[in-house]
Amino acid sequence: MTTSPPETDLGRTRRARRIGRALAETHPDAHCELDHSNALELAVATILSAQCTDKKVNEVTPKLFARYRTAADYAGADRVEMEELIRPTGFYRNKTTSLINLGRALCERYDGEVPKRLVDLVTLPGIGRKTANVILGNAFGVPGITVDTHFQRLVRRWNLTAETDPVKIEHAIGALYPKREWTMLSHRVIFHGRRVCHARKPACGACTLVKLCPSYGTGPTDPAVAVKLLKGPRARDLAEAVGIDPDLVPQQAVAAEVP
Repeated sequence: MTTSPPETDLGRTRRARRIGRALAETHPDAHCELDHSNALELAVATILSAQCTDKKVNEVTPKLFARYRTAADYAGADRVEMEELIRPTGFYRNKTTSLINLGRALCERYDGEVPKRLVDLVTLPGIGRKTANVILGNAFGVPGITVDTHFQRLVRRWNLTAETDPVKIEHAIGALYPKREWTMLSHRVIFHGRRVCHARKPACGACTLVKLCPSYGTGPTDPAVAVKLLKGPRARDLAEAVGIDPDLVPQQAVAAEVP
């Protein structure tokens, strides 16, 4: 039995770029799934998204954003009122504390404006490096890699890195792609993780990355089985992209809430 030689750094980079191009074709609709119209709203929405789906956050934020429009509004918020508004997102007491303290910190240190530098963002209450990169990439157009649970799972499945620390993963993956691609790459990887490459049972037999993924076979490889694992409004498009009859995608998969 012969074994394949270990992948070279150049080989890994080339495969990573091919994965990136395939994801761009697979998920042309990839975007930040948290509704927002400015940097403050995105910061708030990202804080609320901890241990909560983006869909649920988007159900809560319209009333929240209408009530609190500025950092000063959050700083002076009535705790009980805010807790009631964000209760559906879970951990609402801790999140209320973070939002009030975020408003205060912005007013005290940044004239009520969300800063545009990573080094400043990570000093703010409720904002870690992942959240900071979301804000930079989507509110300010500053390229950043968002290492959430989906991103971490997929890049390790693809053997693009063996790192487990999010910051080390960020740097390792950043070295494989041009900086200008970082933000959209993050969206596409996360889209793929939510819709195709699930944690427990990835849809391997209905995946556009079959020839590029060393973990192929982790989930069902039979297309007729795998296609039923696709999720989201474009599930039928995803099936068609790999040559599977889109009619095999059950309606509940199309209507399924992505995690």
